[in-house]
Amino acid sequence: MTHQFRGILALLLVTLVWGTTFPAMKDLTVYFSPVWIIAIRFGVAAVLLLPFLYKAGRDDLVSGLLLGVLLFFCFMFQVEGLALTSSNRNAFICGLSVLAVPLLGLVAGKLPERRIVLALVMALLGLAALCWDGGAWGRGDTYALLSAVAFALYIRMMAFRTRRASRLMALTAAQILTVGVCAALWLLAREVPRTTIDASQDFANYWSYIGKGIVLYAVNLLYLGVVATAAIISLQSWGQARASANEAAVIYSFEPAAAAFFAYFWLGETMTMRGWIGAALLIGGMIISQWNAATPRPAAALAPE
Repeated sequence: MTHQFRGILALLLVTLVWGTTFPAMKDLTVYFSPVWIIAIRFGVAAVLLLPFLYKAGRDDLVSGLLLGVLLFFCFMFQVEGLALTSSNRNAFICGLSVLAVPLLGLVAGKLPERRIVLALVMALLGLAALCWDGGAWGRGDTYALLSAVAFALYIRMMAFRTRRASRLMALTAAQILTVGVCAALWLLAREVPRTTIDASQDFANYWSYIGKGIVLYAVNLLYLGVVATAAIISLQSWGQARASANEAAVIYSFEPAAAAFFAYFWLGETMTMRGWIGAALLIGGMIISQWNAATPRPAAALAPE
């Protein structure tokens, strides 16, 4: 077995694990608010990745801070959307981030290539089919689309920041920690009860509810934090070092399909044939947008999905 083939297998496993995160987080939205899911997931992962911050350079820490703040909003939009729509639909819309990356070049006055136009047409047709299959466009879909745009901005910033990084895993650990800190600050500012009327009772009830949920969904939370965030980043790094950027981009394009597959077995979510045709068009558009791209998704972009 060649190193390249092993790398491809590793990235396939990464994509499959990424696909499980959509139904796993969707399952948690029944009990937790989106920001609590993000706080626990990234808090657990940050603890495991802390050793990589040892002797981290200032530039890597600054890059991790900037990327982490943006990644926090990527996940806020994604999980808010998950709470309002199916996990497979959310995954396909969020997957449009790979197509949004080259389209952001329009802001700089750069006209898209023909393959990007074709990919966009396929994506629009795919979205139309998905919406026809699963109901009209809703607020959850808008959040998912905002997440895709935020991820596209994140990918472009990552491409710039990783070229300047001296220790990639230090940068990655810094941004994971930043996401966890941002979520904790958001909780303190907007969610944790601070009323002056019977405050002690409010706090007791609130933390009792959260503690009960952590015990009840411990498997989901540990899986998201340990496997799908901390561990998978190491495997992604290993696999990307042995596969080409185009191979990685095409493999990652199948993440929404993996999400739909696991959503069926995990949550019982289904799609009709019309929905699967729309999904195929979306995946096709994602692949075309990345294949032989002049500026492909950066191979060094280590971040959870």
